Amino acid sequence: MNKPLAVLLIAGLTLSACNSWSNSRVNPTNWFGGSTSAPIDSTATASTNPLIPASRRGIFARPEEEDRSIPITNVTELQIDPSTSGAIIQVVGVAKRQGAYDAELRLTPAEDDEAKGVLTYTFYVTYPEDPTPQGAERTRTIRQAISLSRQDLQNIRLIRVIGQENVRESRRRG
Repeated sequence: MNKPLAVLLIAGLTLSACNSWSNSRVNPTNWFGGSTSAPIDSTATASTNPLIPASRRGIFARPEEEDRSIPITNVTELQIDPSTSGAIIQVVGVAKRQGAYDAELRLTPAEDDEAKGVLTYTFYVTYPEDPTPQGAERTRTIRQAISLSRQDLQNIRLIRVIGQENVRESRRRG
């Protein structure tokens, strides 16, 4: 009977000491206080992202890669499919030679495109540095898609995709 009483007494004393630990400066959960509201710094601009460093200089920094992409040779298909959030633009093009990679639809607006309701993209691909064979057309076919929101399409009447040798356009119905 003495052993359970001693264990109970020790456990009670240990638990009563826990209250002083929660208010102690040694407790890591007490190192910072609660959050408070502070005014916004007016010198910071909205276009800068504080999470991205201004420069990538350092011992292990790599130099910026040059952009070796060029417009695809021929744009063969342009299809615009409606989606729940806007539309999906699907483009098919044929590259000049095999091995093209890193396909990208880049927005390339002209001066009066916004006033006319035109959205212009250029279909870019990157070719390997080493020469590759031309090959059959189906081995040079590249597909790329981009999603646009309803806000992006609000005043758009014409979507245009540019290649090296041709341009494909799709007009809005109605």
